[in-house]
Amino acid sequence: MMGKTTYRDALRQALSDSMTTDPNVVLIGEEVGKYGGAYGVTKGLIDEFGPDRVIDTPISEPSIVGAAVGAAMSGLRPVAELMYVDFIGMTMDQLANQAAKIRYMFGGQIGVPMILRTQGGTGRSAGAQHSQSLEAYVMHTPGLRLAMPATVSDAYHLLRQSLAQPDPVVFIEHKALYATSGELDDQTPVAPWGKAHVPRQGDDLVIVTYSR
Repeated sequence: MMGKTTYRDALRQALSDSMTTDPNVVLIGEEVGKYGGAYGVTKGLIDEFGPDRVIDTPISEPSIVGAAVGAAMSGLRPVAELMYVDFIGMTMDQLANQAAKIRYMFGGQIGVPMILRTQGGTGRSAGAQHSQSLEAYVMHTPGLRLAMPATVSDAYHLLRQSLAQPDPVVFIEHKALYATSGELDDQTPVAPWGKAHVPRQGDDLVIVTYSR
């Protein structure tokens, strides 16, 4: 039981716990090391796990995702970070033509167990190229899985569950949720991977939602 924490800290704890239990988990991206990531999620992890597992990269989104694909095919579980989901278009060759297709191209003999963490949505007075919601790109790409946590508990458990998937997961965090807080039980997921959490049962109306 962790008690009350923030969405940001729940994500950081999920990464730390996964890196502690699985030495194959590595972080890759712009400023994920000393700076701590665009929104502070990876802050302190380079001190905890070292620069061999928390790897700062140049500003080259295709290279970040391409390196993660290769690392995943070689036996690692990389977590690549894009500062904004708006930049996913520059990575679609690596993501859609390579990561999403490799299991099918090789007859199921090999997968790409990687996560692409990124931030989406509006709410911080950002520019037009930093404010989009592009999850439909992922939903319509066979071979990719999508996670979009809405709560503190979702953030922790969905990230831990994503790191257990055998195929690539695009993990989109809404940038307006990082400072929100809530109770976190780090032992009990709200719902299993791929299943909806039903917070309230009823007979008259069904409301389906995700993220923010």
